Amino acid sequence: MVAQTLHGLEEVLRLELLKLGARDLERHNRAVSFTGDLGFMYKANLCLRTALRILVPLETFEARSPEELYISLREIDWETFMGVKDTFMFRVSLNSTYFGHSQYVAQKAKDALVDRFRDKYGIRPSVDTEDPLLRIHLHINEDRCTLSLDSSGGSLHHRGYRTETNAAPLNEVLAAGMVLLSDWNKRSPLVDPFCGSGTILTEAAMIAANIPPNIHRAQFGFQRWNDFNADLYETIFNGAVDKIIDERPILWGCDINGVTVGKAKETLRNAKLDDVVTIRHCAFADLEPPPDRAGTLIFNPPYGERMDERGINSPSDDESINAMYKMIGDTLKHNWPGWTAWILTSNMEAAKYIKLTPKPKIQLFNGALDCRFLRYEIYAGSRRLTPHPNDPDHQNSERD
Repeated sequence: MVAQTLHGLEEVLRLELLKLGARDLERHNRAVSFTGDLGFMYKANLCLRTALRILVPLETFEARSPEELYISLREIDWETFMGVKDTFMFRVSLNSTYFGHSQYVAQKAKDALVDRFRDKYGIRPSVDTEDPLLRIHLHINEDRCTLSLDSSGGSLHHRGYRTETNAAPLNEVLAAGMVLLSDWNKRSPLVDPFCGSGTILTEAAMIAANIPPNIHRAQFGFQRWNDFNADLYETIFNGAVDKIIDERPILWGCDINGVTVGKAKETLRNAKLDDVVTIRHCAFADLEPPPDRAGTLIFNPPYGERMDERGINSPSDDESINAMYKMIGDTLKHNWPGWTAWILTSNMEAAKYIKLTPKPKIQLFNGALDCRFLRYEIYAGSRRLTPHPNDPDHQNSERD
């Protein structure tokens, strides 16, 4: 099987799979391959926090032309997996000199499947790109074609707890990956001072209590398959629920946008975590840290591209975005000594105004935005300043 993920989370996913009991683990670009039985496939969909989908390999064959591909796909016993009245869709990924366009390949694949049904039963099944019974993945690497079934039935970042979001929601898989990358110990306080719709805090609360990330998901793709074993899935589900613990660390969030705060609270209510996480309507600069306990801050501040969507500033206003990042740095240094801060941003120029040295800088993608996940140690009694080259204070010190 193959678990797909986001760039930068491959090792996090590998460790998740290892802990869950997978065998023969191998990292790939945005994926981890592994072996496991039917029950493990159910468990992987339910319990993996950083997986986008779980693919079950169906066939591997060679093809060097659309005609060869058509012939091979038409020979597959599709009626084992679906009936003539069921729906399907193909998702194609190409890395091949033999095939030029993924849409054309998807069309040939579709033709092969429906022609088999037409010749055998006189009826053609239909394509449904929204909610098909069967989601079929076709990956072609040169002449090697790998056909897989998507057991998840749509991306696993759709947890089922979020109904309304702010205009720039954070992917749930990315949020969980950020928490796991931070090495937060699940007992010390965790704070998100730009909490948006509350995704980071929701994922952190589920991690702390060992709540399966997809416990609220309405349905997985495999539950509609012909070979779905309801009794086995119930056993897997109940076993995962039995491992939930009553761990309640301090989890705080705040946001300057009152509407967004309301949506964050709704997210937490949907996830049944509103009694675990505290959300405040205030600016980061006005948020007081928990008394006598240092912990971890994890947040996703505006980058500039989405500041207007959060109702803060214009995306073209470099002065405002730089001032915001300077405020972040000043607030960290003055109010949060002893804490560790992790910040996700695509605006590395603005991040220089934090005036702290980040280590490490982990590449992640927030949608199409190339970001860095920056770690800052906030030392008590020391600002550890890294002046921006255009900052007047830095220029004055250079002249002194």
